[in-house]
Amino acid sequence: MMDFLYVVWLGKPIWMWLGFHALVFGLLAFDLGLLHRDKDHEIGVKESLLLTAFYFTLGLIFGAWVWWYIGPQAGQEYVTGLVVEKSLSMDNVFVIAVILSALGIPLAAQHRVLIWGILAAVLLRGLMIGLGAALVHQASWVLSIFAAFLLYAGIKMLVSGEEEEGDVQDNAAVRWLRRTLRITPGLHGQRFVVRLPHPKTGKPVLWLTPLALALVLVNGADVIFAVDSVPAIFAITTDTFVVYTSNIFAILGLRALYFALAAMVDRFAYLKTALAFILIFIGAKIVIADTFGLVHVEPWVSLLVTVVLLAAGVLYSLWRTRGSEHAEPHEQQRAEPQRL
Repeated sequence: MMDFLYVVWLGKPIWMWLGFHALVFGLLAFDLGLLHRDKDHEIGVKESLLLTAFYFTLGLIFGAWVWWYIGPQAGQEYVTGLVVEKSLSMDNVFVIAVILSALGIPLAAQHRVLIWGILAAVLLRGLMIGLGAALVHQASWVLSIFAAFLLYAGIKMLVSGEEEEGDVQDNAAVRWLRRTLRITPGLHGQRFVVRLPHPKTGKPVLWLTPLALALVLVNGADVIFAVDSVPAIFAITTDTFVVYTSNIFAILGLRALYFALAAMVDRFAYLKTALAFILIFIGAKIVIADTFGLVHVEPWVSLLVTVVLLAAGVLYSLWRTRGSEHAEPHEQQRAEPQRL
């Protein structure tokens, strides 16, 4: 048994992978089972910020262990990946806020959607990172494709400007789900599935609730955003363990960060511009440093540039929107859930 734990898988011993996943699922169990035993508890901005600081601190502590056990370069790459993924997740948060608001999911139920969404995201990101690692290690030129994609995504984000989100209810995916699946017109507490009479036969059958629909859409959004973030972190490092652990730690804090950012969504109007420059920088780094070898970019330089760009976007957004009047946070979600 002990020999099995030291078998190398994806570049690292099995015990490192098992230990990390035990930590992740322990944190999720602690969050779901202890911190939020009260199902009607609404997470406010203060609690959201404290939880965000808690998860980010844990992520940095794990990064310190990576630095000590694997090496300084791996530690720097891990922290850079954590910051990049956390940065790109902010845009994801705003999309999730639109989805939950449009479906009329109240604050007390949003935590349940997000926590189960994170569980699904851990599995989905694992699959995507595993596929990415296989491609990168089989053919190094795949990084050049990642670079081209990141440059395209960054430039597109930069020039697109403000875009209308559109009505989630009229989204093609939502219409297809409602035609294909049995979805109740209203919420049933915090349940994803209920047993109700069939409208034609009258026999009890399983129905999905709007909470389940929200979970599907939130995970769909995460997959779409992972298309940007996974290539971005492989552009920083090809160490699969560093890629995966930094990605997952950033996702763990996403739920906590959501309640703070969603309450202040209008204050971060220029964050998208900063994220665009981060993607462009990472893509350009691959082209200049890795593909053509013109310069060597140290991991700490990537981290510094990412932090400076992100901080500039946040601070400039807050400065430009200073003194603006905002509605009560999540006012729509506190209202009665709308009928679908």
